[in-house]
Amino acid sequence: MNIYPLILAGGSGTRLWPLSREVLPKQLLPLLSNKTMLQETILRLADYPSLMQPLVICGAEHRFLVAEQLRNMNVTPLDIILESTGRNTAPAIACGANYILKNDPEAYLLVLPADHVIADVPAFHRAIESAARAAVEGSLATFGITATSPDTGFGYIRRGEISKTITDCYAVDAFVEKPDLETANKLIATGEYYWNSGMFLFKATRYLEELAQFRPDIVDHCEHAVRDAFRDLDFCRLDEHWFNTCPSVSIDHAVMEHTTHAAVVKSDIGWNDLGSWPAVYDYQCKDADISANVLQGDVYTDGMSGSLIRAESRFVAAIGLQDVIIVETKDAVLVAHKSQGQAVKKIVNELQRKNRCEHINHKMVYRPWGSYEVIDTGDRFQVKRITVRPGGKLSLQLHHHRAEHWVVVSGTARITCGEKISLLSENESTYIPIGVKHRLENPGKVSLQLMEVQSGAYLGEDDIVRFEDSYHRN
Repeated sequence: MNIYPLILAGGSGTRLWPLSREVLPKQLLPLLSNKTMLQETILRLADYPSLMQPLVICGAEHRFLVAEQLRNMNVTPLDIILESTGRNTAPAIACGANYILKNDPEAYLLVLPADHVIADVPAFHRAIESAARAAVEGSLATFGITATSPDTGFGYIRRGEISKTITDCYAVDAFVEKPDLETANKLIATGEYYWNSGMFLFKATRYLEELAQFRPDIVDHCEHAVRDAFRDLDFCRLDEHWFNTCPSVSIDHAVMEHTTHAAVVKSDIGWNDLGSWPAVYDYQCKDADISANVLQGDVYTDGMSGSLIRAESRFVAAIGLQDVIIVETKDAVLVAHKSQGQAVKKIVNELQRKNRCEHINHKMVYRPWGSYEVIDTGDRFQVKRITVRPGGKLSLQLHHHRAEHWVVVSGTARITCGEKISLLSENESTYIPIGVKHRLENPGKVSLQLMEVQSGAYLGEDDIVRFEDSYHRN
């Protein structure tokens, strides 16, 4: 039985703003440890016997970060499939199924979102065993989490008849959308409902058969998107036309709510999807004293209790408050009562409405060649700290509206400016005029760091005309 982990690494995690942003969403962040949530998802599968290489599906804009995080773990994925736009889980899983079936017609899929936490890994492995047995019998198995509180942030599954042959496995009686608090309390009181984890295990062909019964349009689009996919460096890029025009539907709405072959495996595994800051608070270890605070970074408190305070870049002091969330980054600070954790998404919506950028990028922006950080901005100037990893090279490009001064802080820079190519080392500098083709490379064995001072009438990132790019960016 070949089980392929299908890791769904899309999504933006807007309720974990200001840490989670479009360019660096929560699944690519180290929220609870020094590993990112994507890395933790893959690590918890390491000791499960006979799993195949993971297949990762992510947004095209995150491809280099995903690849780098896997490389740092010495994990070689089966492939990394790129979505040109988010179309929800039913199409993503259908594309993963079609991709794997090209080489393994008997494949089973273990579908795992990349942004969940699971505390009890041995229990999770036992749940996988039960789900695999259900999948062999033809079921589409989902993992139901024993509901410990009337949480309104989760969907619910009502269990039906218990399996006579599989441990902790039941037929699914009904799926329930995220309820209000009163309804959630009623569901919990019955003892018949589980939280819907969004994790699944089934045979790839069975999923496509059920999807074809209820949403043949999705099957058609995804078959074409995989058939017409092409290689882009180390990635498999789905055909944009077919995938972009595919309906955006969750697996629950497309299949699980309609099929008569759904099974739910009771899973007491210490699961949480960390969908909000209060969830992060609930999951983390609290201070040993009665304050029950969760503190990270350079933080001072006095008279605080029941609060999460996370300082990313500077000193944060908080006095005399209870049950609050404070999250500080270099360009934004969130202060909210824990009861308003689900309302954080409203901030992101407002930033989008005002065409601001604090929901898109951090001050530190990651690129396939390294990273840059905006240090200062003003009228007609901007200062960046640029880091280029060994062997990294920026695109050959020009700007219509800005000139640039580069000062090497450490390492060695190979610089193309017009027809001239030169090497600069520490404390040396150069000038890039407006409208001149140029490129920055690191030919050395250590990271290159330099300061860039931009000057001009327009300093936006879209003032880049690329002529050649090693990473196939437009």
